[in-house]
Amino acid sequence: MPISLMTITLQVDEHTQIQAKRIVIATGSRPSWPSHWNDLGDRLIINDDVFNWNDLPTSVAVFGPGVIGLELGQALHRLGVKVTMFGVGGAVGPLTDGIIRQYAANTLSKEFPLYPDAKVELMERRNNGVFIRYQDDLGQTQEILVDYVLAATGRRPNVDNIGLENTSLELDVRGVPVADHLTMQTSVSHIFIAGDVSNQLPLLHEASDQARIAGENAGTYPEIQPGLRRSAISVVFSDPQIAMVGSTYRELNQKFSACGCFEIGEVSFENQGRSRVMLRNKGLLHVYGEQGTGRFLGAEMMGPNVEHIAHLLAWAHQQQMTIGQMLDMPFYHPVIEEGLRTALRDLNAKLRLGNDEIERCQRCPGE
Repeated sequence: MPISLMTITLQVDEHTQIQAKRIVIATGSRPSWPSHWNDLGDRLIINDDVFNWNDLPTSVAVFGPGVIGLELGQALHRLGVKVTMFGVGGAVGPLTDGIIRQYAANTLSKEFPLYPDAKVELMERRNNGVFIRYQDDLGQTQEILVDYVLAATGRRPNVDNIGLENTSLELDVRGVPVADHLTMQTSVSHIFIAGDVSNQLPLLHEASDQARIAGENAGTYPEIQPGLRRSAISVVFSDPQIAMVGSTYRELNQKFSACGCFEIGEVSFENQGRSRVMLRNKGLLHVYGEQGTGRFLGAEMMGPNVEHIAHLLAWAHQQQMTIGQMLDMPFYHPVIEEGLRTALRDLNAKLRLGNDEIERCQRCPGE
């Protein structure tokens, strides 16, 4: 049966109507925070506000040690601002590997107070500042008065004021249209979605790929083609940097925890040659490989200039290389990437390869 190219009407406020046969939703996202924080008034800021300052405050409390919180918080600290950072649930950046996450927390907390699982008892506006009472890591009550509270507590897809309730779109728990990962097509065949609003991977290069896929499919509809989705890669430009590639530790643990069908290789940068020479020998890298096939699955890391290691690993992941094939690649001396080779060698020594192991993992109930 041919697909009907029905017309959609968009009503913009009370003044404009737009009719179209295909729609791409690309309304982006916005910062979000608990509503009661609005009582802080102009003492509550977001990342954009920092770049409008003409001078620096004395002190800032950063809520949310994610990508934005870590990058801005550390930068402000190194510019002389007294920074205290609070998180919930132990999260540090996007890391899901508990060992890497704890290493990152310990490393960063040596620069400025960082409480990844904070117990804040009170936060209120007082004159031209914000008073915060909290418990530190030892359970002791502490009190601080800061000039500003920087909300880096996540972003909300802009789907709440565009009239989705007037459509038959299937929505997820956050009210975001469910979309096919490869075509960006929603449950309503002639509506597509792209970018941060899709609530998939809120990164610029991912948004660009999604926009290309959604735009091309909207343009050729009803002919739909899957687009190229690249291996996941993310970088936090802290110092040391944090990076993740491919499948996360959490994803692999959920998939393989019942049968142990993935293994971990590790290297510390604390005693790695080039890192020591540069006096930047802080960091830890975990690489993950699949039992049986030896296929490279992903990595999480903190270390010096690991943005470059992350790119190498993302290319290897997209090419579905095995750990053995990766070890066949050239490694120059002396470079930080020699640390990657150490981790790959550690992983290779732990992997059990062969058809028997492949068959065992194919029966894994986590698959």
